[in-house]
Amino acid sequence: MVIGQRGLRIAAGGPAAEAETHRLVSEKAAAAAEWQILAMTGRLGASAPTAAARTLRHYRRKVRANRRRLAKS
Repeated sequence: MVIGQRGLRIAAGGPAAEAETHRLVSEKAAAAAEWQILAMTGRLGASAPTAAARTLRHYRRKVRANRRRLAKS
């Protein structure tokens, strides 16, 4: 859903598309950097299943925030 909404905005072109593209890239980089900090500080957990669950939770929060933002406009 989020990928489709973002794709439509970008495909429409113009200043809004450029802004969405910049936002997409910066959000991806920030989310990855935040995840790396979690991993390096041991906050993802000691076991593989725990680390996987916490990784998914981290990214789901980001996707949920984007879904809400895109639904408003």
